[in-house]
Amino acid sequence: MASFLHGLWESIFTPGPTPTLLVATNVTFAALQVILALLLLATWSIHFMVLSVLCGGLWAAINWFARELKEHQRQDEEKKRRALASRTAAVTLSSDDSETEVEAAPKSTASLRRSVPAPASAPAATSSEVEPTEAHGELKHRAVEESPRLSQGQKSCVSTEDEWEKVSEAENEKEK
Repeated sequence: MASFLHGLWESIFTPGPTPTLLVATNVTFAALQVILALLLLATWSIHFMVLSVLCGGLWAAINWFARELKEHQRQDEEKKRRALASRTAAVTLSSDDSETEVEAAPKSTASLRRSVPAPASAPAATSSEVEPTEAHGELKHRAVEESPRLSQGQKSCVSTEDEWEKVSEAENEKEK
């Protein structure tokens, strides 16, 4: 009994319908049906008949859902098994049939330019080559956006790294 309760507790945290959880569900619904039948016999109230029908419908729906879920999991496992089998067959065929070598990519800037076909809707004046814009690590001047009167054509002479140093210094002063 203790192992069943331990298995039931573990099955709560396991996705999908586990056998232990299904047994507990079926035993619980069977006990509920027995109690409803006894109450129906004791009181002859139609309410217990309605509750018994609702209980039976819910019991059947839960079992149907569990069967469908198991079938879906079985189909997924079969698909995975087929995909794995086809992959292993393709690997054994490709490894026996051909040997290819991988060439090292040149590191010059000329390798960055590639011929790219222009789209049909693109204007004729566009270039069909991709060129690098700027090398990394260079400082760029940017427009000052802090106040509208300063951003009229003026450039900032402070780099982003200097701004981060100022922030770091201000945080260090706050910590002291």
